[in-house]
Amino acid sequence: MTPEREHKLRTVLARRQPDLTVLMEQVNKPHNLSAILRTCDAVGVLEVHAVPPQKGLPALEEPEEGSLETIHRVRTHNDTSGSAAKWVGLHVHPDTATAIAHLKRQGFKVYATQLSERATDYRTLDYTQPTCILLGAEKWGVSEEAAALADGHIIIPMLGMVQSLNVSVAAAVILFEAQRQRLAAGFYDRPRLSPRQQQAVWESWTDPKRRRQG
Repeated sequence: MTPEREHKLRTVLARRQPDLTVLMEQVNKPHNLSAILRTCDAVGVLEVHAVPPQKGLPALEEPEEGSLETIHRVRTHNDTSGSAAKWVGLHVHPDTATAIAHLKRQGFKVYATQLSERATDYRTLDYTQPTCILLGAEKWGVSEEAAALADGHIIIPMLGMVQSLNVSVAAAVILFEAQRQRLAAGFYDRPRLSPRQQQAVWESWTDPKRRRQG
């Protein structure tokens, strides 16, 4: 590894946000999964979560022996993801209730992208708090179960004829608002991971046996 490459990786690692994440509920199209992972990498999200559709996530691989607990490797469309899948951990959960319960135990507030009477403008959220954005399947959106279990509902105001965005576009809009707030709060100015966490992620990124094969 060249010094320049090492500097780049360490700089990216120092800006990772362990308390900002996404939960994808049955997102089933590879290009959407790839695009969401790419946005997460760009915003500095450390890990994302998924409840797979019945047919499973695209080309999902089991974690290699010795890899980070519950982090799975996934191959996605490289032309879309820009190799982002190599740098973002993916936790796969068996069902929605298990996923949301896991996130709440970790201290996250879970906000579903859901048009409802209690939905608020996504820009009103305080994304400097531990936040998970819950995204639903392309055709149906979040399930009734997920909507009921979420701490709140958020919407992106739409002024045209259509009332929703593509799931990966919606993810990008919301996550970059979270990035804007966190930049203003100085969250990217200092490492958010403990030394032990940084070392674990560093090894997963640099050990050829544990890195994703994009």
